[in-house]
Order: sequence, then structure tokens, then C-alpha cells
Amino acid sequence: MMHMCEILEMDNIDKGTSIELLKNDKKSIFFLKKGTVKIIDTYSNHVKYIVKKGNIFGELSLYNEQDSLQEQAIALEDCVICYIEADRMDRIMQKHTSLKNGVLKIYGTRIKKLERRLQDLLYKDSHTRIKEFIIDYINEFGEEKDTKIVAKNLLSHKDIANLTNTSRQTVNNVMSTLRKNNIIDYTSQHILISKKK
Repeated sequence: MMHMCEILEMDNIDKGTSIELLKNDKKSIFFLKKGTVKIIDTYSNHVKYIVKKGNIFGELSLYNEQDSLQEQAIALEDCVICYIEADRMDRIMQKHTSLKNGVLKIYGTRIKKLERRLQDLLYKDSHTRIKEFIIDYINEFGEEKDTKIVAKNLLSHKDIANLTNTSRQTVNNVMSTLRKNNIIDYTSQHILISKKK
């Protein structure tokens, strides 16, 4: 692992900046050291998933070069990323099976989340999908503070609509209802729930 630290390059990325998935015309794998990033499908311009600190993105270039060209990463807040060329990462993974297994586990978790979204689309109404997404988002990205779990409010209503296959107006209505029923509360900076939810 010390070898990895020596060959990774690091960048500071400002909020709202698009992160080039091709560095010097070569596909790269990114490690998110600080911050949050959204991954967008370049064809539909819809949010595919959110990456939090400690995770990787751009890993599709290890498995399918064409798929990696269909993604764009945007910093939702100031970020610190480390990156390595995909070919070099592949060679290191061949030598270190624990690293390879870790990358496959992350990729597998992402696939499970996408499968869940598909199941939700088939079997749940829009209100339920939005409510469950928001609660899952707060639990995954939030921190416990007193009797609440508080997450940064990094996603627009359009982003939530894309992630739940609904409309922005429906997201707005559901969030207002959840707030009125004291299930969630939010400001432009934070979104929160009580720990018991």
C-alpha cells in the first residue's frame, strides 16, 4: 500500500467543478479523500449516483472503456481527490488481490443500489421512493448530532428527482409534506431526521 501512496497524484477541486475523468488523455481511477461528488450520465444528463469521502469513482474504465466515457463527475462541495491511471491501477490490482477485492466490493455495492432503485421504480409509488431516498441519504451521508442525524443538503430537487425517477415538482411536494409531518427538516445548508426514524 505504501507503493500506492507514492504513485497517486492529488488535486483540490472546488465546489461545482467538473472533474476530468481523462487525465492527460488517459483514463483514471479516483479516490475521494474529502468531499462529495455526483456522477452524471453524459447522455441523459441525469445523476446516476453520489460518491462520499473514502470511496472511488471512475472504476468503470477498469472493466469497460466505453462505459467510462458516459460518465461525468461534479464536485458537490470542495473536494480532495487522488487519482491513478487505470492501466497502472489494473497492474497493481493483479499483484494485490485484497485491493482488487475491495474495488469489486465497491462496484458490487453500486450494482446492488441500482438494482434496488429499479425494484423501487417497479413496486413503489413516487412518494415512497422519494421519502426512502431522502432518509437513506441522510443516514448514509449524515452525522449524529444530539438526537438528530444531520447531512449537508448537497442535492437539488432536480438531482433527487433524477435519482428517484420522479419530477422536481413531486420532490418539492413530498419534501414539504415530510417537513409538515415532522419526519424531516431542512434548510439550504442541511437536511435532518430524528435518530429514531
